[in-house]
Amino acid sequence: MMRKPVDTGDPDRLYTVTGGRSRADESFDLVTLIVSESGPVPGMQSEHARILELCRHPTAVVEIAAELGLPVMVVRILLGDLLDTGRITARHPRAAPSVASLPDSALLQEVLHGLRNL
Repeated sequence: MMRKPVDTGDPDRLYTVTGGRSRADESFDLVTLIVSESGPVPGMQSEHARILELCRHPTAVVEIAAELGLPVMVVRILLGDLLDTGRITARHPRAAPSVASLPDSALLQEVLHGLRNL
């Protein structure tokens, strides 16, 4: 079974959407949660307005890209614009605690034993 090539969109459209920029804001990864801090305003670029509408509730960068049908790199450029103007905030998911910071299994066994004895 052959895999279909990834559609990166019409290059002319993408150039127009990003204003010719090709450098994305590095602070956005695929799982960064984006939240709108304001609604769209008249005259705003349609992609910016759509992002603000999508992100009324925390939405991951990868979900925004999928909804807009745009490559993640282009979405990251657009998000950088909105972040610079204070129209969105970015929330990075908390990293999972390291294994070293978890309680020792012997301690957990003792707690379990104590609970069973209650």
